[in-house]
Amino acid sequence: MLALCKVGNRREAEVFRWGLIPAWMKEVPKSGGFINARAETLASKVSFRDAFRSRRCLIIADGFYEWQKVEGKRKQPWFFCLSSGEPFAFAGLYESWKPPQGEPVNTCAIITTQANEIVAPVHDRMPVILPPDVYDSWLDPANRDIRKLTDLLRPYPASEMASRAEFPILRII
Repeated sequence: MLALCKVGNRREAEVFRWGLIPAWMKEVPKSGGFINARAETLASKVSFRDAFRSRRCLIIADGFYEWQKVEGKRKQPWFFCLSSGEPFAFAGLYESWKPPQGEPVNTCAIITTQANEIVAPVHDRMPVILPPDVYDSWLDPANRDIRKLTDLLRPYPASEMASRAEFPILRII
């Protein structure tokens, strides 16, 4: 995935492997790493605490999917985006993990929060979408005010989002 990080005084685009692997892990977890990190526990969970303090990134996207349970085990995909259609940035964390042998691997996770009113009928959580006016504060590794950083991790306003069902499930009678 493409993400922006702060390097010196400027933002730099980096390519990350989705699935954060904390630097202290000896091997890749069977799950492949942590794809999501709950906003409510970032400051306390050992897996995310250090990255939350100083390795935050913006993960660039133009939308995301959630799957709604329908009859039986079937699921209906829903696409969520900004009403404007513009790209946006998820709040993310990153790590540079070094395997016992080989080159370091840059990994990342998307931060999630409670769903807003547009996502809630489909799923109880959603990725944190950050407004552009907080990008610099989020990216600044010198910003270690955990309370202020945590305050940024709230549901995006539903009034500024749109959704649509994708690949409609056909019912054959």
